[in-house]
Amino acid sequence: MDRMAALPGMNAKPVTIADRIGETLREAIVEGALPSGAALRQDELAARFGFSRMPIRDALRQLETEGLVTIHPTKGAFVAPMDAAEIREIYAIREVLEIEALRLSCPWLTGETLQEAARLLDRIDAEPNAARWGALNAAFHSLLYSQCGNRRLLHLIDAHHAAADRYVRALLSDPDYHGRSQSEHRAMLSACEHGDADGAVTVLRAHLREGSQTLAAAVQGLI
Repeated sequence: MDRMAALPGMNAKPVTIADRIGETLREAIVEGALPSGAALRQDELAARFGFSRMPIRDALRQLETEGLVTIHPTKGAFVAPMDAAEIREIYAIREVLEIEALRLSCPWLTGETLQEAARLLDRIDAEPNAARWGALNAAFHSLLYSQCGNRRLLHLIDAHHAAADRYVRALLSDPDYHGRSQSEHRAMLSACEHGDADGAVTVLRAHLREGSQTLAAAVQGLI
């Protein structure tokens, strides 16, 4: 039985115009089509998307909460710079949230879920497009946390994965980093397959801390 299916409430949030605009801008920022420091003028965006300034403003405010956009009271909105301090903050929060989710989820993971997680790792190995690795990486982690029994916790984790996405996509193409990350993923999966929640959590903690240090160092080199 899926533990999450038994939880009441927490219905999916309706997708608004601002959500759709925000997703388009988020993808452009993460992919680098909108570089750090690029101006995001509401009039130009309203003309581009064919909507009024109100959903544009709402989308920019949401992206600001995710750390992707900075809004100055007089100068307007800009794509936020990549920041080593920010990645350390994101990963520190991820460590707290994801360790708890994995600890709760591990005893309830079915063979089917674990097999799907293994297939995701195989897809990462076979995927030639590095831009897809970030999404597959997030999907793998989400599967291992899926049976934690706490949708609010999963929503918080998803938000911090989104905040880290442009950093992760920029750096997963490094063969050394990619290889280490996949090795750690498989060690974590193996621990879950053996019902070893403590072992899985130990691997996850080291994985996130190494990822934070590697990403922060690389971002400092990119600035």
